[in-house]
Amino acid sequence: MDVSPAAFLRTTLPLDLSCLTELDSGRYHSVWLPDHMVSFWPDALWTPEFTDLATVSPSPHRHLDGLAVAAAAAALTTTVPLATSVVDTVRRHPALLAQSALTIDHLSRGRFILGLGSGETENIVPYGFEFAKPVGRFEEALKVIRLLWDSEGPVDFDGLFYRLDNARLDTEPYDGRFPPIWIGASGPRMLEIVGRYADGWWPAGAWTPEHYADMLGAVRQSAERAGRDPMAITPCFVQVCLIGADDAAIERIVRAPLVASFLLQVSAQVLRHFGFEHPMGDDWGGFHDIHPATMTRERVLDFLAHVDPEAILAVVPHGTPTEVARIIRSYVDAGLRVPKILDYSTMAGLEFGAVSAANVRATEDELLRLCGGRP
Repeated sequence: MDVSPAAFLRTTLPLDLSCLTELDSGRYHSVWLPDHMVSFWPDALWTPEFTDLATVSPSPHRHLDGLAVAAAAAALTTTVPLATSVVDTVRRHPALLAQSALTIDHLSRGRFILGLGSGETENIVPYGFEFAKPVGRFEEALKVIRLLWDSEGPVDFDGLFYRLDNARLDTEPYDGRFPPIWIGASGPRMLEIVGRYADGWWPAGAWTPEHYADMLGAVRQSAERAGRDPMAITPCFVQVCLIGADDAAIERIVRAPLVASFLLQVSAQVLRHFGFEHPMGDDWGGFHDIHPATMTRERVLDFLAHVDPEAILAVVPHGTPTEVARIIRSYVDAGLRVPKILDYSTMAGLEFGAVSAANVRATEDELLRLCGGRP
């Protein structure tokens, strides 16, 4: 079975580009670079009171520009594709995205993947960007990018969100091929857009293999309706998991405050599906609602007091590397081909962060073995 794991390149300080040699070794399908202004962890949680990680980093929000880091990685690698995961189409005008993608693709000699999404509150609203109608804005941005890439000479465009008046982008694509576009999406309208435009797809959340299969089916049906080859869209996934040496380690990991805060990224609707009430209330929308600076210490304490560790274990694959690999294999059976194994146990503290990279590598090796490949 053709399965190939992806790797993350951290785009936060301290920036470590020395790992690129290993990531460029042929082991990984691609390297994914996040693009954030802030992280999902509330400021009130990032203190020594709740985590020893705060003793080595003053803030969880020390993000660098994901596209700029991708350009640096392009110059320091020769083989592995580089993908943003993901850039939103609110903070960056689609004309600039179109130009930046071509620039990095030339720097990488055809290895850049433009990963796009519609955005989330925390990276947009605090900075004064308009966040109304994000899905409509996202699709229009895709139209503008394609128009600038595909047109010869100046073009006009009169949309609801963007206007072009004799605009041009004469930079030719590297080796005659424009960068692939991968889209992060889970909602029905976004999945429809994926099928019409994307070369690859990440779900913003897939809570069971059946859920993943249903969303992938919707993407492929949309592609068929658009006259595209549905099997040409690469199915990807950032698989959040908790990897530990044994049950005792998982018990300690799941009770760490920053690990508990993962539930902030899960909607109340999803948690109800698993039989749990959300600590933030019945109308909590998940990661779209997170605004780290506005969660006071009192609100954080109330949230933590109402977190049921079993709710975390219900939505996050967990266990030893072998056990987690078997769970991810079930997503492969549902159609996943490029998984990025994201071990959230690093957020349990320095002790668990020290062994996380080895655990992820062991999980990747076991997954490849289960799928008939070689580590």
